[in-house]
Amino acid sequence: MKKYLSIVVFLSILTLQGQDQKPAFKSGEWLRYKMSYSGFLRAGTAVLEVDEKEYQGKKVFHTKGTGWTSGMIKWFFEVDDYYESYFDKENIKPYVFKRKIYEGGYKKHTITTFNHDVKKAYVQDFTLQRDTSVSFNKVQDMLSSFYYLRSLDISKIKPGDEIKLDMFFDEETFPFRLKFLGKQSLRTHIGKLETLVFRPYVLSGRVFKEQESVTIWISNDTNKIPLKLKADLRVGSLTAELEDYRGLANPFAK
Repeated sequence: MKKYLSIVVFLSILTLQGQDQKPAFKSGEWLRYKMSYSGFLRAGTAVLEVDEKEYQGKKVFHTKGTGWTSGMIKWFFEVDDYYESYFDKENIKPYVFKRKIYEGGYKKHTITTFNHDVKKAYVQDFTLQRDTSVSFNKVQDMLSSFYYLRSLDISKIKPGDEIKLDMFFDEETFPFRLKFLGKQSLRTHIGKLETLVFRPYVLSGRVFKEQESVTIWISNDTNKIPLKLKADLRVGSLTAELEDYRGLANPFAK
């Protein structure tokens, strides 16, 4: 359960670049999401931010993702998650991915370094006190995926079409699929916005009701920012809604 809770908060909130191919994000972008349980109970907060840095002589984007529970939910299931990713500014290849989480007593602390020349990922697991080397072909980490998908041109996408990528997570590569459902107007605190609606495929079982339990509403503008996410769980539902932002590459199209 803990693994897939992390995926809902940071992995399922994915987005895609639009028709005119202006940059969808820039250094200084900051997004904050309100997490609610069963539509009314405040469950916590998730924040995504990105800035520009240099890594081993290369220009990179450094992004951080944090998530934590609050209020009554924290009494029953405390979450304190921290993620970091360094990825190439031009081709969005991940170089380093850091994950340090606490979820209801479950702890995980890893640093993954990607060597694209030899196609090896080196995973340092500080919780289990072991190092692992894993082969990969073409992958993204949990955070770089967010920005990689925003760089794609989906100007010709049609309802029913799917976006696919391979994601590296916990010493394994997972195939990730995102299905386009169509366009829809959505009322937000920013105003009424046109959105692109997507459905990521998730694993049904202990956490999600079924494989198509998650729906995401993305702003249909150049930024392609997730505005809302809803996940139907085995017990209740989880909703994430954008509640604050700054440093966007482009103004919202209203």
